Amino acid sequence: MSQAKNLASVPHRVSADTRSQNFGHEGAVVWLTGLSASGKSTLAMGLEEKMLALGYACYALDGDNIRNGLNANLGFSPADRAENIRRVGEVAALFADAGLICITAFISPYQHDRLLARRASSRVRFHEVYVSADLSTCEARDPKGLYRKARAGELCDFTGIDAPYEVPNSPDLIIDTRYNSPAQSLDHLLSYLLKQHPIR
Repeated sequence: MSQAKNLASVPHRVSADTRSQNFGHEGAVVWLTGLSASGKSTLAMGLEEKMLALGYACYALDGDNIRNGLNANLGFSPADRAENIRRVGEVAALFADAGLICITAFISPYQHDRLLARRASSRVRFHEVYVSADLSTCEARDPKGLYRKARAGELCDFTGIDAPYEVPNSPDLIIDTRYNSPAQSLDHLLSYLLKQHPIR
């Protein structure tokens, strides 16, 4: 029997406005999605560093880091991928509700799962950022050797090889890392967010 009927939400005594005044900016989720080796983690960690230096309270959640901890019990089947993103979406929403800029770097290949992540952040701004790089570009980079292993049959359900990636229909921002350097891509992303979330 479900225990949900025995649960009751406990209201916070601190309002969103109070948190915003405390940090000097509103909380938000910056959701970076794209193929493996598209540049998501590089952008996320660089953005965290730049925004902290500018006085923002922020934190980056990276796919590999989360799978080594919170989601260590999940694999890469469609069901496990969905649960991985569901958990991350809820955690990111909590960070943002607390008043931080939460930056996430996850392949998050399915439209439906990204939509659920956006809905989890219904009380805060959610920015879906498509880190665009085609498969051939990502395979050429292949910093972890994952594409090589997938092509050799050593990895199953690898996005772009034997598992799909659904390109966002209407992302809030597209960062094209095929033709822009990491520094140029980071500047583009930072400029966008500073306009969306100016420090008060």
